[in-house]
Amino acid sequence: VQLQASGGGLVQAGGSLRLSCAARGRTLGSWNMGWFRQAPGKEREFATGISWSGGHTNYADSVKGRFTISRDIDTVYLQMNSLKPEDTAVYYCAAARRYSYLADEYDYWGQGTLVTVSS
Repeated sequence: VQLQASGGGLVQAGGSLRLSCAARGRTLGSWNMGWFRQAPGKEREFATGISWSGGHTNYADSVKGRFTISRDIDTVYLQMNSLKPEDTAVYYCAAARRYSYLADEYDYWGQGTLVTVSS
């Protein structure tokens, strides 16, 4: 499945952004979806995931209470509120056959979208 992420940009601390990740030419179907992020000079890390049915979600402690993942038939969303400078990163969406927080479990990745939070 081809994934297209969008919605990144520059925002001030305390602001909000909504990222989208669309499956190109098809639905997300039974894929479990996740958002990962990679800050400059750091390793890629799990931010949040949602099961194929939408019935299960999980969040990294660093984003819990501020980020919300959701999905519909062909798009997964990441609503990010109360953004902090440390949220600055390239955000990647990914699809996995198994519901997981491990990057190695994900089979397909979007191209990434840059989020920059200024202080």
